[in-house]
Amino acid sequence: CLNNCISEPNIPESSTISRQSYCLCIINIDFPLFRVKSWADAFGGELYSIVTKYSGSLLLQKKYKDVEPTLKIKEVDGLELVKKFSEQMESMLRRKVEAVERLVEAAEDADLNHEYNSSLEFDYYNSLLINEKDENDNYVELGDEFILEPNEHFNNLLVNTTYSDIQLPTNVYNKDPDILNGVYMSEALNPIFVDNFERDPTLTWQYFGSSTGFFRLYPGIKWLPDENGVISFDCRNRGWYIQAATSPKDIVIIVDVSGSMKGLRMTIAKHTIVTILDTLGENDFVNIIAYNDYVHFIEPCFKGILVQADRDNREHFKQLVDELQAKGVGTVNKALTESFKILREFRDAGQGGLCNQAIMLITDGAVEDYEAVFEKYNWPDRKVRVFTYLIGREVTFAPNVKWIACNNKGYYTQISTLADVQENVMEYLHVLSRPMVINHDHDIIWTEAYMDSALFASQAQSLLLMTTVAMPVFSKKNETRSHGILLGVVGSDVPLRELLKLAPRGASTGCPRLRLSEHQQRLHPFSPRPPSSGTCNSKLGILADLGTPAFRDDPDFSCFVDIWALGI
Repeated sequence: CLNNCISEPNIPESSTISRQSYCLCIINIDFPLFRVKSWADAFGGELYSIVTKYSGSLLLQKKYKDVEPTLKIKEVDGLELVKKFSEQMESMLRRKVEAVERLVEAAEDADLNHEYNSSLEFDYYNSLLINEKDENDNYVELGDEFILEPNEHFNNLLVNTTYSDIQLPTNVYNKDPDILNGVYMSEALNPIFVDNFERDPTLTWQYFGSSTGFFRLYPGIKWLPDENGVISFDCRNRGWYIQAATSPKDIVIIVDVSGSMKGLRMTIAKHTIVTILDTLGENDFVNIIAYNDYVHFIEPCFKGILVQADRDNREHFKQLVDELQAKGVGTVNKALTESFKILREFRDAGQGGLCNQAIMLITDGAVEDYEAVFEKYNWPDRKVRVFTYLIGREVTFAPNVKWIACNNKGYYTQISTLADVQENVMEYLHVLSRPMVINHDHDIIWTEAYMDSALFASQAQSLLLMTTVAMPVFSKKNETRSHGILLGVVGSDVPLRELLKLAPRGASTGCPRLRLSEHQQRLHPFSPRPPSSGTCNSKLGILADLGTPAFRDDPDFSCFVDIWALGI
């Protein structure tokens, strides 16, 4: 045997062990064919016995034979089934859109008839404080009695179907004049909420997210803080709000990682980047460039391109941002040049979001002569807006950083503490929404499918997989119309199981499979990825891969179902 091994030209002669291993393989394949076949038959028989025993196949066959005389084959017209399903789905979704349109009209009329009062005093139902009492057994301020009852339609959560209440993040003062005026004005939505629910009992959550930060939700619920006593939920960070308030956008984030950014400044800069990423959705495209003595993409695989700002890419960027370290000397010109080139290439190639393009510059100062870069790549058309975030308390470089933003149709802000990040980052959304607001483009958007975990993280369980239909709300006052003031966004959730109830059954597959238009989709692992495309104010779609384990465990989603983008 060993001699045979040595004679083989492909066998290394380094050790006896390797030659012996090779000889063992020769012995294995020399077994008689009838013996290998007997092993296979024995293994197959044992496997069949186990599968038959535990799958219940014999019981299933018996049950089928018992009812076989009553069964019959019925031919169906597949085209007619699909047509009927399409009509039913269109009717159901149209009712959701009409409900949102009524809310938008009511909100804009209420704002038109409301006169701002800086000294307004108004008590409202604060979702955090409702039903709370002080040591004297009196209801606390903004926390009057609010009747809550379990409702099966809302997953047995405690709700009030006759009234809405107000949620505010911890960093928003609940008696700020802007908040009080907005809450008072939006009281007009309460009867519309109730009327919508009476017209269409399949409606679930309806809400108004204000640009000032408050969130009016119907039906009203008791909102619970996290384990630290903080309410971090901000409606302005939600996908439905951002998508309704702005059009798709291509963004390059430039961050200064020079030595002067060490310490707290670097911490603030990282938090600023993460907050910007949280404002992006799957219709947006993004990349991040860090600069000091040289320019580098924080993800080398994404060098020179923009990537879709889906959840996976955003989370990947966040991990890389956390690893950034400050060192060297900052030279912003090369980073700006690289950013303008990427955006121009994508714009010329018809790729990316094909709407807004912007550069986010995060730095603690800019001392170079960068005017030549703007003259070459952005002036006079100024197709790319530049937003600047000055990090730290130092104001020496404020005029330079502000000049960059103001001369490129952007917005300048200074961020001195971590608490300043959220409000200052949100300003760029208002700037990008102005053209749409001035034109009063009431575009209806449908979000991608998502799990409602953030909204009801403090509750036992919410309505599982859903999509949201939303519309922006504008100020119609003549004196502010030209300023493009966005009041907020109205939305309503649509559980995808409501769509599945309409799907035809009884066809050969036994499972509904909905394949709709291709604007935006979360792809099944075996589906080809389409080329990136998009249009301004595009109607977003419903998308999901219900074949994932999270949904297979739900009996309502026992079949593999793809719901692709739905152009409404």
